[in-house]
Amino acid sequence: MRDPSSKAPGSLADGSSRAEAGSLVVAGLGIAGPAHATRETLAAIRHAETLFYLVADPLSRAWLLELRPDAADLADTYAVGKSRDRSYREMVRRILAPVRAGRSVCALYYGHPGVFATPPHVAVRRARREGFEARMLPAVSAEDCLFADLGVDPSETGCQSYEATDFLLRRRRVDPTAALVLWQIGLVGVDDVREEELWSAEGLHVLVTTLLGIYPPAHRVTVYEASTLPVAPPRIERVRLERLERTRVSALSTLYVPPLPDRATDRRMARRLGLVD
Repeated sequence: MRDPSSKAPGSLADGSSRAEAGSLVVAGLGIAGPAHATRETLAAIRHAETLFYLVADPLSRAWLLELRPDAADLADTYAVGKSRDRSYREMVRRILAPVRAGRSVCALYYGHPGVFATPPHVAVRRARREGFEARMLPAVSAEDCLFADLGVDPSETGCQSYEATDFLLRRRRVDPTAALVLWQIGLVGVDDVREEELWSAEGLHVLVTTLLGIYPPAHRVTVYEASTLPVAPPRIERVRLERLERTRVSALSTLYVPPLPDRATDRRMARRLGLVD
C-alpha cells in the first residue's frame, strides 16, 4: 500500500500537482513584429495569465498592448552602463516569480527567443529543473531573414556562425571555403548597455585585422541589418573587406562573409560513397 505521506507521481517538491502549478511559455514575435507572429505565439499571448515582453520597435509594442494592456515590459531591466549579465539575471527572476506563484506565464521576445537571447534559455531550464512545465516556441530569426534577403543557401557551401566577440576571444577556426556569419559586429568587446547609435570602432578594427589574416583585402563582404518593419527594406551594404572599418555599423549589424572558391572534391571519398565509377 502506498504511504499516504508520499507525493503522487508528477507532484512538485511542496506536494502540489503539476496541474495546479505554474507554467512558462517563451515565444518570439519574429523580426518584423506582428507580421511574423505565428498562430501558436498568438495563442500563447492570449491565454497567459501573466505576460512579459521585450520588443525592438514601438509599433510592435503598441500592437501588443492593444492585445494585452496588462503586459509588463522587460526593457527596464536594461540601463546605460549596466552589465548585460546583471540585466539578464534580473529578467529571469521577474519571469519566474509568477510561475512559482502558480500562474501561467508567457515571456515574449522579438526575433527568435532562442537565438542570441540568454534569459529565455535560462528561464526555461530553471523552470524545468524546479519541476514546472516550460517550453519555447520557434520564430523567425535574423539569420532566417539574412538567408532570404541575401539569397544565401547555407547548405551549398556550409555556414559558420559566431558572435563577433566570441569569434575573437576563442580564436575560432574558420574554413574560408564556407560562408561565415558574424553577429553584433558593432559591439565587439562591449559588455555593458550603450545607446544604439554608439558602437565600438576599436573592436571593429580588431575584427577586420583578424579577418584580413584569412581573406584577401578585396574580398567583398556584406553588412546586413534585417528590416523590423514590413514596409521598410533591409540594410544590405556590400564593401571590400579592407574598407569595412570605414563603413557605418550599429548594434544591429551582422557581417556576412561569402566563401572563397571551393576546394577540390576528394575523388577517393567520392568512390567510397558510390558517387563516381
